[in-house]
Amino acid sequence: MATATPDREAELLAQYRTLPAEQRLRVAQRANPELRVKLAGIERSMAMDRSPGALAAVLTEGREKQAPHLDMIDSAFRRIAAGEKLQVMLTCPPRHGKSQRASRWGPLWYLRRHPERRVMIASYGADLADDHGRWVRDQLGEYSSVLGIRLHPASRAANRFDLEQKRGSSVRGGMVTAGVGGGLTGKGFDLGIIDDPFKGHDDAASPAQRERVWEWYRSVFFTRRAPGASLILINTRWHEDDLSGRLLQHEPHRWLQIDLPALADSPEDPLHRDIGAPLWPEQYDAAELADIRESVGERVWYALYQQKPRPLEGGVWKWAWITSHRIKADAWPGITPTRVVVAVDHAGGDSLRNDEVGLISAARDADGHLYVLDDRSRTMGADTWGTEVCKLAIDRQADAIIVENNFGGDMASQVVRQAWSELVRQGDTGGMLMPSIIEVHAKQGKRLRAEPIAQLYKQGMVHHVGEHTELEGQMVTWLPGMDSPDRMDAAVHALTELADPAREGLGTQHYTDQRLRGRR
Repeated sequence: MATATPDREAELLAQYRTLPAEQRLRVAQRANPELRVKLAGIERSMAMDRSPGALAAVLTEGREKQAPHLDMIDSAFRRIAAGEKLQVMLTCPPRHGKSQRASRWGPLWYLRRHPERRVMIASYGADLADDHGRWVRDQLGEYSSVLGIRLHPASRAANRFDLEQKRGSSVRGGMVTAGVGGGLTGKGFDLGIIDDPFKGHDDAASPAQRERVWEWYRSVFFTRRAPGASLILINTRWHEDDLSGRLLQHEPHRWLQIDLPALADSPEDPLHRDIGAPLWPEQYDAAELADIRESVGERVWYALYQQKPRPLEGGVWKWAWITSHRIKADAWPGITPTRVVVAVDHAGGDSLRNDEVGLISAARDADGHLYVLDDRSRTMGADTWGTEVCKLAIDRQADAIIVENNFGGDMASQVVRQAWSELVRQGDTGGMLMPSIIEVHAKQGKRLRAEPIAQLYKQGMVHHVGEHTELEGQMVTWLPGMDSPDRMDAAVHALTELADPAREGLGTQHYTDQRLRGRR
């Protein structure tokens, strides 16, 4: 259609939104340039209506990134805007766009769709909540003509602003922000968002602070909701008894959980990822996440990135198998070991690169019980870990050192021998015989190596002497298909060697130098 009468044009514009995309394209192709500009404006408006992510893409001209996990957040907002009453619990790693989408673009999109409604955002501090409010307010000011909604000239504060009401209506929508624990008297919401109610681990670790947040949620925040209001909780899982933990304990049926760990750790992953697959590989691939994990440590990794303040059980080890048979460190002197070994699982590839090296010592007693004594795993290069292996062997008077030779042939054995020779030269071995070096090649599948040892844990035959938090976290969260961590591999090597008393460290030979005398 090259031209159209005013009445026909008005009719076309009214009906245009209802047409399928293919038909809209044909109409636009036939329209004259002036009408085509109007149709392009309608297309832009329709795109912004679709979701918070689509709105962000239009206003930023494609600079705002989209990803499958952000699609899930968009889906929750679409359902809420369509009239569903939802309580959404969103857990997602840092820097993966959750707050930008759920506390900024989401509320902006929601107010565009429902300018007569009110949004409330709360965070651990009023400053952070105000930052979200200020951002939404500024977008409303900059893009008011595009969004089709305007700020009320008399109410433009970052922590509380109103929208201009529709003609003939006395209802004003808008937004209010507050810090968790602050008062909200006289304020209500149709959509309430809590974005990180705890500042960090120390905050969440305080029983008094957890109780304060819980009481504020129940007696202040929740009571401000309007009939049919929806809630969104964005909560880094610092503690099992944090706000998310309590809500899941008291009312799990009320919450739609969007649980998005940095690395998939469950066959029921909401995005149907394979075990170990990154959440946003275009931004943070597996190698980048491995570097982050090494830098932040296991506790922070599981809380911030995996959303598990206490690592959940995987498919091989169970928490109870470790905790039920643990012994205190001061009880160890009363146990007489028949064998003590040290196991090292070093990084492959460039031996001079600093990577985490698994370094574990373990022992066996005359009754066949096994004991994990030390976890001295840490980041170190080949010029360091050989010495640390030998020092641990000296400290524990180990009869053998187990090294994995998957990478670099006998390089690992050479590193240990050279380190021992240097300690002898320095007079640091105390005349101790050099432990036997046992090379293992992990040619079996990781599950085949781990499962027999896990069964010994289940039978109560393995005891951790004291707590080894990071090792235990790796063990109980490891699932077949994931890369096995160095600490866990080293522990499996040590316990596998000790599990067969006839081996005495040499497989088919017995020690000939009587190094085990006094341990029988």
